[in-house]
Amino acid sequence: AERPRATMAMAWRGAPRAAARLLLGRRRIASCLDPSTGLTEDQKEFQKVALDFAAKEMAPYMAEWDEKEIFPVETMRKAAQLGFGGIYVKPDIGGSGLSRLDTSIIFEALSTGCASTTAYMSIHNMCVWMIDTFGNKEQRRRFCPSLCSMEKFASYCLTEPGSGSDAASLLTSAQRKGDTYVLNGSKAFISGGGDTDVYVVMCRTGGPGPKGISCLVLEKGMPGLSFGKKEKKVRGLVFASCVL
Repeated sequence: AERPRATMAMAWRGAPRAAARLLLGRRRIASCLDPSTGLTEDQKEFQKVALDFAAKEMAPYMAEWDEKEIFPVETMRKAAQLGFGGIYVKPDIGGSGLSRLDTSIIFEALSTGCASTTAYMSIHNMCVWMIDTFGNKEQRRRFCPSLCSMEKFASYCLTEPGSGSDAASLLTSAQRKGDTYVLNGSKAFISGGGDTDVYVVMCRTGGPGPKGISCLVLEKGMPGLSFGKKEKKVRGLVFASCVL
């Protein structure tokens, strides 16, 4: 259901104003700046709710999640109940309809509780936004509601073993066969890979360079989609490879 910004702000007015100070004290971080300086009243409400959630639902479990490589599904679904599953996605399919600035304020606050979980949530939000913005009506209705609620989770599949950060040189290809595409290639360092349900895949349908790249949406369980071992990177960030 559509939730206007004003209504959301009113629903969040009960968040403790001391959440930022409390969390900074727990983490032994000193700051002379009020994190709400320069924000609108709505943005202050979003920030306070995110800080409170980070302090209560994320920070106490962050070390365990990192150590045991846990993908905190239930915690993120709780965050989605606050509107954090599709923050800048349109409200007609379950999004919160906020701005990118609002989103950055929320993610900054959530990262005080667990930076790696927040990093994944930012990627999930980007995937939902891509489907919402560039998908047709059927695709929006099929994917976005369950992603906004985080009933399902999404991964962004761009990086490849041979291209790294040079995205324009990716080699994963998609050839159209009637009403379907045949996808061939592999991806690396996919946040949430193997634990997620929907994969937004960058692939080459045209010539070399960025203009030849298209985007396909895959679902877990599709024939030919498989996953490699998890890659341990910086502590707290766990990735996986996938073969298409």
